[in-house]
Amino acid sequence: MPTIIEKIFRKHSEDRVEVGSTIWLDVDLRTARDFAGAQVVKNLLENYDGDYIDDPSKTFFTFDCNAPANTIGYANNQQICREFARKNGIKVFDVNRGIGSHVVIEEGLAYPGITAVGTDSHFNILGSIGAFGQGMGDVDIAFVFKTGKTWFEVPPTVKVNFIGMPDSRWTAKDLALLCVKELKGKVLGKAIEFYGEIVDKLSLAGRITLASMVTEMGGIIGFIPPNEEVIEFCKRRANKDMQPVYADKDANYEEEIDIDVSNLEPLIALPGNPANVKRVADLPSISVDSVFIGSCTNGREEDIEAAYNILKGKKIAENVMLKIVPATRQVWQYMLDKGIMKGLFDAGAIISHAACGGCASGQIGMTGRGEVQISTSNRNFKGKQGEGDTYLASPETAAASALAGYITEVEE
Repeated sequence: MPTIIEKIFRKHSEDRVEVGSTIWLDVDLRTARDFAGAQVVKNLLENYDGDYIDDPSKTFFTFDCNAPANTIGYANNQQICREFARKNGIKVFDVNRGIGSHVVIEEGLAYPGITAVGTDSHFNILGSIGAFGQGMGDVDIAFVFKTGKTWFEVPPTVKVNFIGMPDSRWTAKDLALLCVKELKGKVLGKAIEFYGEIVDKLSLAGRITLASMVTEMGGIIGFIPPNEEVIEFCKRRANKDMQPVYADKDANYEEEIDIDVSNLEPLIALPGNPANVKRVADLPSISVDSVFIGSCTNGREEDIEAAYNILKGKKIAENVMLKIVPATRQVWQYMLDKGIMKGLFDAGAIISHAACGGCASGQIGMTGRGEVQISTSNRNFKGKQGEGDTYLASPETAAASALAGYITEVEE
């Protein structure tokens, strides 16, 4: 019996869909961001004659990696995309809009059951709403822009069952870090389906956090079956009814993995490896130079408000630089309307416009050699956010550490 990915693929392909088969897949949503977007345009212009776009209404550019461009190279690449978009009737979500994978959810372009591709290695974040999303290279994306299709090998699916419920100290980021630790090497090239009481309790923001780190687990995509809250959100944004896709009760999984979360508590990934996860409580006193709160993993209203609730009425440690980047303009508006912006400013934070922030090309600054940073992002490989040492943690742990001046968890 079919899994979620097999059911979605069967609705989008005329080929026989079974694990290991290569199929032609119809793609509902096609995007390119400012990273590799200009290369997509170049491939289209060099390899196709005149009629470049299969369906402009399903095709978009999103600028989020370097927004607004702070290098000549990025500025040129963004302008190449803008000019191509104008000539071909493509909508651009420009540098003022935020992270593309979040914007397409907010705009109702991505919703349960669709297929989508983009030039973003974390485009599988769409598994958070029960959609299939996949990052691809510029040549592949150019082909999808032109034809509306791509080829894909149907992967096996691993079912992950979360057992138990932790106390109130856990966050979605702690759950995601635990999964990276437990699943790394076990789900390479596979789809994942997440189940359990803890998943049922995740808000949309929490589901985005978990799904956004499937790439670091080695998986192709992680599906979180949409609950009523997610379905209603997507219906409002898309202004249409939709049929979410769920696996059959007797679906054929390659493997089932149980993960005990009953003792889940604040976790942190040590520099250089998102899978090198430890309890925050087990770390020695490590001084912190900078803190970044944002990214596609933890840049939603809920994430930044959680940090604000810890910081309000207080001041960050004297020698700490706290950088906050909302995921989208909508999140920025929420912060403004709720007074969160002023509270964070009064606490000593640097607040930037909506974009990828610390993950990409130094929009809000990179780390220097020897600098210790706490980041709510999903990757801490050397050089990704600078030459310093980056620890991955939740917004709550990041905010508490900014106040203390050293790595610590929120006090009870």
